[in-house]
Amino acid sequence: MIRDSWMGGKEVNEISVFFIVEIIGTIAFACSGAMVAIKKNLDLLGIVVLGVITAVGGGMTRDLLIGNTPPALFVNPVYVLAAFLSVMVLFLVVRFRQISMAVLESVAYERAMNLLDAIGLGAFTVVGIDTAIEHGFGEYHFLMIFLGVITGVGGGILRDIMAGETPGVLKKHIYACASLAGAVSYVWLLDVMRAEIAVVISAVLVVVIRVLARHYKWNLPRAL
Repeated sequence: MIRDSWMGGKEVNEISVFFIVEIIGTIAFACSGAMVAIKKNLDLLGIVVLGVITAVGGGMTRDLLIGNTPPALFVNPVYVLAAFLSVMVLFLVVRFRQISMAVLESVAYERAMNLLDAIGLGAFTVVGIDTAIEHGFGEYHFLMIFLGVITGVGGGILRDIMAGETPGVLKKHIYACASLAGAVSYVWLLDVMRAEIAVVISAVLVVVIRVLARHYKWNLPRAL
């Protein structure tokens, strides 16, 4: 994939690290959505729908907010295809290895879900900001950060709602806050270093915060 990037006022055509990050995030979120569907004992269609909407739902919401229509998932279906293939691979592995419900309810499953969610969250947070810049909103830092967060958490919210669960962003260990930290980091780092380095640092920051939050049971305070 070729993308135009602007560094120091110069336009440079290059194979973009952002595409790699997008694909990683797509696969991670697709698998997390599919795993939720499998645990809910949905059929193949339900697993595919939940996996794909988790992967592309945040980006679709972002595109609609900034008037980028039709959303990128319809213009460039590579992300939908990557999500679909990831879901199918996971489905076949689970089906033919006969993974039991005990496994899906184990600590290992929860850790895997957390890691996949963290990777997808980090990847899509920075991609959302990159998309905002690409569409001419680079001067609006609040909007950039908001679009980064909504891209990161949007797919997970849609997944949880469709699965009949309270969205994890409202209760899970420092979920949206991790995305917010990564978004703020990325916007700040863009002024002091190359975008390709900033995107990696910020995405990793989100993943680290999410992993540490789960390990140490970090949560925002509650009323009761």
